[in-house]
Amino acid sequence: MGGRAVVVGGGIGGLAAAIGLRRVGWDVTVVERAPALDDAGAGISLAANGLRALDELGVGAAVREASRGQYRGGTRTPRGGRLARMDGSALENAVGTPIMGIPRSTLHRLLRDRLPAASLLIGSEATAVEQTGPGTVRVRCGDRVLDADLTVAADGIGSRVRSRLLPAHPGPVHSGSTVLRAITEHAVDLHDDFELTWGRGMEFGHIAFLDGRAEWHAVLDLPAGTRFADPLTWLRRRFRTWHHPIPALLDATRPDAVLHHDVDELRTPLPAYAVGRIALLGDAAHAMTPHLGQGACQALEDAVVLAASLGTEPTVEAALARYDAERRPRSQAVARAARQAGRMGQQLSHPLGVALRNTAMRLTPGRISTRMILRHHAWVPPRLT
Repeated sequence: MGGRAVVVGGGIGGLAAAIGLRRVGWDVTVVERAPALDDAGAGISLAANGLRALDELGVGAAVREASRGQYRGGTRTPRGGRLARMDGSALENAVGTPIMGIPRSTLHRLLRDRLPAASLLIGSEATAVEQTGPGTVRVRCGDRVLDADLTVAADGIGSRVRSRLLPAHPGPVHSGSTVLRAITEHAVDLHDDFELTWGRGMEFGHIAFLDGRAEWHAVLDLPAGTRFADPLTWLRRRFRTWHHPIPALLDATRPDAVLHHDVDELRTPLPAYAVGRIALLGDAAHAMTPHLGQGACQALEDAVVLAASLGTEPTVEAALARYDAERRPRSQAVARAARQAGRMGQQLSHPLGVALRNTAMRLTPGRISTRMILRHHAWVPPRLT
């Protein structure tokens, strides 16, 4: 088919969508309001579904080379007691790869490097996106006007395009949690590649990287807007009695490296991922809580399915109908599962409920846990022709 597309948003989902669209013959411009793509962020875990999407986009090999396989790990109590094991080798045998850990900045750079610099319009905010005719969408960026056959809104959880496109939707809401995270300044002695520790109403986890550094995160049940004058000092006090390597990870972190964000989500599912010739993608379509580590993977799936649909269907309208039909049920089901995982994991705070959950986890065979993970990882992308 081919045509001209504008992607609003230069994050992981937006860049992946641009790569996919170019692979099926579209001319693409990415509009990003940030003044520079500074590769900010902490770490990310990529499951088999996300890696397969990256393979289809032609970036998988480079991402794997820059990632570390998460073979050893699992879930513990604050004192270090084992609740469940994660067997990366079993995942690899089942779906071809373990979960891979990579700095978000590295993934972002690898995606950006696949696009011509001229296709990236940085420091330019899309102030208006409107369909001006049956086959034309106009994107206004200050004094600049871009006319396109298709616009992809990948502008995040607070998507302005979504709010204008679906004004009756209530938008994002606070999940009840907040997250603090960072990447350590130097390598840390870690026994496990990947680990989650569940306390009452809180979670601490880490992902090991190829160079020995690690990303850590602390998710806590706190009201929206809660902030600390010195986040790292607060975390050191809060987690000082938790098992190794949690204090060591915090000690290996610079105070200015700590990021703090409230965890918001689109709790009310969208009624459509496309209206006219405007498609919603990634967090703009299905922002979810982080408890399954599937947010970026679902955005990558979106990008591949959108590109494949536009590469095979006879019209843009047919392609967007296929995109909506394929992506909305799956991504919304993953979002529901992530919310439920949070309620039974990090957000659970009642002592009896925590005790019952911990006992159930200890009694669950490893093969059952692996099978539950595979529900989300075992996704096969369409081919990009």
